[in-house]
Amino acid sequence: MARRTYVATTINGMPTEFLCEPRQSVLEVLRDELGLTGAKEGCNNGNCGACAVLLNGQVVNSCCVLGVELEGADVTTIEGIADGENLHPLQQAFLEEAALQCGICTPGFIVSAKALLDSNPHPDEHTVRFWLAGNLCRCTGYDKIVRAVLKAADASGAPVP
Repeated sequence: MARRTYVATTINGMPTEFLCEPRQSVLEVLRDELGLTGAKEGCNNGNCGACAVLLNGQVVNSCCVLGVELEGADVTTIEGIADGENLHPLQQAFLEEAALQCGICTPGFIVSAKALLDSNPHPDEHTVRFWLAGNLCRCTGYDKIVRAVLKAADASGAPVP
């Protein structure tokens, strides 16, 4: 058995501490150690985006980052996107636009789209498609996902430049 490492971090705004093996990925820590099962394991090699989380505000595939790298970091998972019982506008738009089917890719798309809207509140369709190119979906065909992101941008209330 490998020696476990103590990690202190912030996850979804809450100070969090855990022990993990040096080889464990963030995805494994989130799901297996912390019970945060929103991030999904799709490919486990960084190609599908189903496990996307925000690490210090940047989108990362949690299957490609080691849990020990979370020391002192700020992590946002899909569980931290909503405001309590109130869905984030992206989550609401995904429901309204039927931008999900099996749900495996949905958390990664929402987390990635949130990072986009945080940096660019009014992207055009090309920008949305480019930004989400690292997220794969085998069910929806992407158009509904893009429409949902654009709808959330329109509903954001942010001033248009």
